[in-house]
Order: sequence, then structure tokens, then C-alpha cells
Amino acid sequence: MQVLAIKNTQSNAKKKNYCILIITKNVLVGTTMNKIILFYKYIAIQYPKQIMKWQQELCQKLQLKGRILISHEGINGTLGGTIENLGHYKEYMNTHDLFDKIDFKESSGGPECFPRLSVKVRNEAVSLGIPYDQLTPHNGGQHLNPAETHALIAQNPHDLVILDARNNYEWEIGRFNNAITPAIKNFRDLPQYLDENLDKFKDKQVLMYCTGGIRCERASAYLNEKNIAKKVYQMDGGIHRYIEQYPDGFFRGKNYVFDSRIAVKVTDDILGACALCSTPCDDYHNCLNATCNKHFICCTHCLNKYNKMCSQICQTLIKENKVQARPCFVSSFVETSSFAKATEDKSEDTVKLRKQNR
Repeated sequence: MQVLAIKNTQSNAKKKNYCILIITKNVLVGTTMNKIILFYKYIAIQYPKQIMKWQQELCQKLQLKGRILISHEGINGTLGGTIENLGHYKEYMNTHDLFDKIDFKESSGGPECFPRLSVKVRNEAVSLGIPYDQLTPHNGGQHLNPAETHALIAQNPHDLVILDARNNYEWEIGRFNNAITPAIKNFRDLPQYLDENLDKFKDKQVLMYCTGGIRCERASAYLNEKNIAKKVYQMDGGIHRYIEQYPDGFFRGKNYVFDSRIAVKVTDDILGACALCSTPCDDYHNCLNATCNKHFICCTHCLNKYNKMCSQICQTLIKENKVQARPCFVSSFVETSSFAKATEDKSEDTVKLRKQNR
């Protein structure tokens, strides 16, 4: 692949910045070595739809797969591709006035970890349920790099509280030692949890963390606005950056990720338990009952016993042909937008059968 020109163009009419890419071939071969990159940037975007179109064109030319969310408050993305093409993507982003100086985090994997490329415009870069113009990261907690984070936890001051800002299915298989783990299914439920548990943070040093840092930017700002904590910190780069420097540090278990890998092993600690027999386990599966699609932890024994389903009820429904089985090729992948649905049983037949069996 040869890149002939890359340049930023300023439109006087709409005052937007975008990159014009001139590439000799539409099909990029590149190296066979693949990677995944995670990134975000909170930055005012006046015309999100125009950025969306540019990102779609750019990623398609570079044969990248993954998800990008764009809003007026910024960009949030996870992409898989060859190392070469991801490198070009970073170069293009760095030439853009809005997206330079992004902290791109790398992880093992590739485009095979995503079913397709999805670039969408959303009201928020990550859904907290609060309009972006009412809560910004500018009042967020103080950023601590991995070394500062590790030192603070090691010192273990008496007033230190570690808060996991992720969903329950994430921290169930991996978390920091002694962290407070809210029983929430969606990030947008976190503000209510904080409101109902402010006493836990009163006059405390609160160290908040998430996967890559984006959720803590606004969540820590929300807690700061309550004026209840002594000090609010956020882990710069989240779990991802911390475990890069401290793979055997204070984070134990697996780091949950939003692609077909589901989780990345950090330590040998098994923190989860099989939903069916309570055996220590940290492997997630999706129920084979398509109308259930429950995202659940299951050991190998129970997975075979219940034929990849979350319960005997779902097993009966499939056996009696009352519901359809989910295609096996998507059995290990759950779309980010469907995680709330994946953790709930949506089958009317299942609900009726459960009532009958009471």
C-alpha cells in the first residue's frame, strides 16, 4: 500500500476539519500480524455525522473492524486490524485537528474479534444517562498514572476507597482487591448507585477505575459534584494501562472486554462462579436459547450437561421446539449495545414456563 497524500482541509462554510486520504489501492494487504486498539477523546465535535462518514471511509479503506461511537462530546472506539493498517489509522487521526494526541491502547487480537465495522452517532460517547452539556469531564477526578495508582493502593491509607465503575458482569470475573463493586447492569445505573450510597464516600479518598478510563472521566465528575468525598481520583488509562505495568499487581482475575474475546486473563485467580453449580469459574457463555441469550458464567461440566443453555427451562424449550437456537457462530460474541438484553431473559415462553414450575 502506498499513501500518496494526507492533508487536513478546512471548510469555511461549516468550519469543519477532516482528512482527505489518497490511497493507491482499495484493498490493503499489509502484514498478517494483527492487533486491537482502544481509544477515546473528549473533545467538542460540532458535526458528528460528518466525522462519522469520514471514519467509515477511513476504516473501510484500512480494512478495520470494530466499533466507533461519535457524539458532540467526543469519540470512543475499539478497532481490530493489521498492525500496519492500525498504524496508518493512528497517523491519520494525529493529522486531524480534533483527534491528535490520543492515547491509543493496544491489545492482542485483530479484526476477527469483531463481526463488522460499526460507526454510529450517539448522544454520549459512553452512555451515563446524563446530557453531555450538563456533565463534562472537566470536573473529573485527578488522574493517577499506573505507578501513582499502585503506590496509593500499596500505602493503603485508612480513608482510601476503591470504586469499580464497571457493570456487575465485568467485575464478577476480575477486579482490584477490596474494591466496592456496584451491582449495576448498565453504566447509566451508576449515578443512582452513587446517590444512594454517598455515605460510603463521605470524607474518603475515592480511587475510581474502569476498563480504559473513559467511563471514569464523567463518573468521577459526577461524584465530585456531590462534594462528599475528601478527594476523587481516576486511574489514567484504566485497568488496561495498569496491568501493562503491573501484571501481578493489585488487579486480580480477568479483564472483561467488549469483543469476541470476552475477557483477557491477567492472573490465575478465579473470582467468578458457575451460575448453575457454583463451582469456581470465570468463563462466560451465551445461552443457546435465542430468545433468552443470557450472558452467564458456566463451567465445562454444566455447559455440556445443559447443552450450552443457562437452565433446564431453556433446555426444555429448545427440546420442544418452542424457541429457536441461536447460531453457534455468534455464541461467544455479544454486541456492546445488547449487553443489557444479554443479561436478562426476554423469552415470554420461558417466563410462562417458570411460573408453571413454581
